[in-house]
Amino acid sequence: MNDKTAIVIGATGLVGSEVLNLLLEDERYSKVHVFHRRTTGQSHPKLEEHIVNFSQIDEWKHLIKGDELYSALGTTIKKAGGQERQYTIDYTYQYETAKAAAGNGAQKFALVSSLGANPESRAFYPRLKGELDEAVQELPFEVISILRPSILEGNRQESRPLEQLGILFTKVITKFPGLSNYRPIPAKTVARALIYSLNKCTPGTHIFEGEDIFHLS
Repeated sequence: MNDKTAIVIGATGLVGSEVLNLLLEDERYSKVHVFHRRTTGQSHPKLEEHIVNFSQIDEWKHLIKGDELYSALGTTIKKAGGQERQYTIDYTYQYETAKAAAGNGAQKFALVSSLGANPESRAFYPRLKGELDEAVQELPFEVISILRPSILEGNRQESRPLEQLGILFTKVITKFPGLSNYRPIPAKTVARALIYSLNKCTPGTHIFEGEDIFHLS
């Protein structure tokens, strides 16, 4: 199929921006609909931007129409201002958008999760991600692809010095046997893997973790 419509949320983020750029270059897609709270600043014949309020999805969910949904929305607890707000952005907004897309006929769904996602975790962030991973698998998509990357590499808009230290540290420790899943991964590699998975995976749910994402891309 070479006349597909893709939907993207989180298109100004580290992975989402790479997904958007790749989709705009991909001849298999004739339209790319982006839903976000601010413009991407891009102009392209394929691109249709929708500036929305995610907390009022009932007002615009009828617009979430396409063949595939790419969900890369997310924030940090510091940027969000607390756990409750981060949960709203990382879980509620993504789940409600996916639910609306499925209800409007989208057949395929790709989600950026996180290595260690586990709904039973005692730690807030991996529990949040695990709960979302579990919830979206109940939605009626033909194909669901969930990617759980390790720490992401790329050019962020904001400075994260502790994250940069973490990247350097993990690059050292992942040279030891059994730790390759924790190798830092470029955001563009994750983006490529997301798109590849929805174009190549068979019907059902597919979960890719850490090192598997490098091979998938």
